[in-house]
Amino acid sequence: MTSSPTNETVLDTAGLDWIPLETGQAFKPISMPDEGPRQLLLRVQPGTVVGLHRHHGDVHSFTISGARVLLDPAGHVDVRAGAYVYEPAGTVDSWMAVGDEPCVVHISIDGPMDTLDPEGDVTSSTGTPELRRIYLEWCAASGVTPAPMLVGVR
Repeated sequence: MTSSPTNETVLDTAGLDWIPLETGQAFKPISMPDEGPRQLLLRVQPGTVVGLHRHHGDVHSFTISGARVLLDPAGHVDVRAGAYVYEPAGTVDSWMAVGDEPCVVHISIDGPMDTLDPEGDVTSSTGTPELRRIYLEWCAASGVTPAPMLVGVR
């Protein structure tokens, strides 16, 4: 992380490790503010399904590499590198990484995301505080100093 003379902050995401989430999924935090949307990179291995979930706030995602399929009951949607997807608050969806390489997506999401069972009942909820906790626990276990801008220090 470096600061420029005009107070911009640069986070070298290439220098960050991927932090494991569920099987086949890992993330790199970019911004985890107390209020407002969080930013992250999500890497999903080919064949891995991001299970059924509901967003409380708007989601903006940009597929950086790889490909994924949005598993919509009304019809599947192919999303390739370079594609942008907007999901309004309340969207319920699922998707799967496809192809021969991991799918890496930049995600901006406001509010928590509920993981749902097949009946649509909430099994867990993940927001910025939970991702910040996962990040800090991973840093402590791995002997990595947390990036100051990710824990509220500039």
